[in-house]
Amino acid sequence: MVKQVELVVRARIDEIVRPVGLTATQYTALTVLERHDDLSSAQLARNSFVTAQSMADMITTLEGRRLIERHRDKSDRRRLVVALTDEGRDMLDRCRDDVAALEAAMLSGLSAAQTKALRTSLGACYANLSKA
Repeated sequence: MVKQVELVVRARIDEIVRPVGLTATQYTALTVLERHDDLSSAQLARNSFVTAQSMADMITTLEGRRLIERHRDKSDRRRLVVALTDEGRDMLDRCRDDVAALEAAMLSGLSAAQTKALRTSLGACYANLSKA
């Protein structure tokens, strides 16, 4: 069931972000950077659930559109990190209401307690599998 929900959500997010020239995977990467600035390419790939090679290509594309930028890490000048630009934040803002509506539709019919329990349960499942 988790995979089926994931596939439907991904397809619907693709529909939402396609008009602004994004894919669901690119949108996911931008939201990850919104929550965690200055990630390495490898960290961004792990948090976006894509391979390092796919992320390298995506970074090139998103940087070319000025949605993200690469710069040296302030705490370790040898390390190159990726961050969201103002243009990237604007792009997320353009999609935010439609993505929130998708989430609301997905959770419709669930009580607040059921929604909280679902989030907690999925978080626990993710944490359990991330330990390995």
